[in-house]
Amino acid sequence: MLSLKDVKFLMKNKKARDTQGLFVAEGEKLVREAPEGSVVQVIVSKSFAAEHPDADEWFGRTVPDIGVTEDGRFASLSDTRSPQGILAVVRQIPFSEEEALGVMNPFVLILENLQDPGNAGTIIRTAEAAGVGAIFLTEGSVDIYSPKTTRATMGSVYRVPHFYVESAPELIATLAKANIRSYAASLRGTSVYTDPDYRRGTAFIIGNESRGVTEETQNAAGELIRIPMMGRVESLNAAMAAGVLMYETQRQRRLL
Repeated sequence: MLSLKDVKFLMKNKKARDTQGLFVAEGEKLVREAPEGSVVQVIVSKSFAAEHPDADEWFGRTVPDIGVTEDGRFASLSDTRSPQGILAVVRQIPFSEEEALGVMNPFVLILENLQDPGNAGTIIRTAEAAGVGAIFLTEGSVDIYSPKTTRATMGSVYRVPHFYVESAPELIATLAKANIRSYAASLRGTSVYTDPDYRRGTAFIIGNESRGVTEETQNAAGELIRIPMMGRVESLNAAMAAGVLMYETQRQRRLL
């Protein structure tokens, strides 16, 4: 069992999470929705333990031994301003890239150098709702298993297959061989986002919050698309842009 100090280090340190294959899920929803068998350890505050005396009933299944700590110590461990009094050490989810892509007309996202945990988490959550089959992140992107990102996913981190790749252009070439056409969201796009046919294999590329999709990746993409802007707005938030594209794809595919 990890000490409180080890848990805190796991929350703060990406290398530790990668090396151990673990992450920390904080809050009732994230802990309760952790897949069966993935929870290594649970820590709760004394207040939470008093309010939920029957742990198995609260979880809806048998859980590992629960460590109870003083409310103040839990607050110092928590990554939030208003701790809910529960967190769990969880095994990172092993997804299969072959299964994610081995469906008819795959639908995936490529996040290139995305930096904001809230954006990444919101995109993952929206991706589950919109029926995205997989999310690929370049190595320069935010860590999905950081506490802020996992909280923003609202549990979707457990269910949406996600993978890290070294190069977006190389991934685009690989996807093209599988008949998955890539579309980069770009201000240079000559096509409005509603023009292409997304009912076939589709990959959307969402770039860095401030710099957008890199030049190299734009050149590798099958097509550049743009979301029309009114007023003096130059671009949308990355998560908002991704949501617009995902739901246009869902709309088109519902018409099949």
